[in-house]
Amino acid sequence: MRCAVILAGGSGTRLWPASRRARPKQFLAVGGVETLLAATVRRLHAVAPDVMIVTAADQVAAARAEAPGAVILAEPAARNTAAALGLAATHLVARDPDAVIGAFPADQHVGDEAAFGAVVERAFSAAERGDVIATIGLTPTRPETGFGWLELGGARLDLGAGVHDVARFVEKPDAAHAAAFVAGGRHLWNGGMFFVRAARLLAELERQLPATAAGLREIGLALARGDAAAAAAATAAVYPGLVSVSIDHGVMEQASGVVAVPGSFGWSDVGSWAAVAELLADDGNGNVRSGDAVVVDGSGNVVFTDRGVVALVGVSGLAVVRAGDAVLVLPADRAQDVRAAVDALTAAGLSRYL
Repeated sequence: MRCAVILAGGSGTRLWPASRRARPKQFLAVGGVETLLAATVRRLHAVAPDVMIVTAADQVAAARAEAPGAVILAEPAARNTAAALGLAATHLVARDPDAVIGAFPADQHVGDEAAFGAVVERAFSAAERGDVIATIGLTPTRPETGFGWLELGGARLDLGAGVHDVARFVEKPDAAHAAAFVAGGRHLWNGGMFFVRAARLLAELERQLPATAAGLREIGLALARGDAAAAAAATAAVYPGLVSVSIDHGVMEQASGVVAVPGSFGWSDVGSWAAVAELLADDGNGNVRSGDAVVVDGSGNVVFTDRGVVALVGVSGLAVVRAGDAVLVLPADRAQDVRAAVDALTAAGLSRYL
């Protein structure tokens, strides 16, 4: 059995103020008419009929509305992606000991869905054919310092055309290294998509995060007995105490037998307002607008409004976002720094706006 597991529990603070605790990024329609989560579910149904969503307990109703028919697992507390995927693997092994997981973020944009489907098929196939963990490495389009990268090793023709061993993962390099990676052609962006047999993932957790594995075993024992109530109770009891670590740091960087399938399909992590701007057409002066907005005598601005009108006169290089009861203004080249505003609001006792 193949199952696409969608990780949809994030808060998306880099897209504040449009992304809020009550409606985080994955539930926004960014660069299209579908929400990011709904688009992800639709794309994945083509390659994996079974879809499972792991999300925060207070986002279950919203996830169910975006993905009718999908299995939804609720996290009692946010414990990052290693625990979330471990929870999914525990449920899947109880259904099918040979289940293969394809893990995907809920909040990415894909421009070429046919190319995406072909690459995902190759990655699923690699995980099914060998005792490996497969990931998709994205062809870089710029020397990005905000992404994790991976370095390709030797070819693995036994797993399919184009599959390579992963020599190492590189976390957010500096500008010089990122430029060298692009020029060298042996490094790809790590898009956070992983393919592995559920049982193999649980074995890796046992080896690398034994306390997490022990907690998941309690849930698995209840599932093996067919006792859904006991499994829910065990999840509520043990999950909040699991270590909070990403699947990249907690498992992938130390795992053996990790391979990559290169892909290029118009991918974006939609991780900042600058990234949102890349999905929209500009006005000929480099200004990108969404909603009722005008720019006079300015260039290189990103303007978003979900209500009312925003007018810019004689300014350039700004990101101006009006969403609900909040307005954000910052230089467009500091779009990754929205977290500073979120932290400042928290410190000022204004968390109600988050």
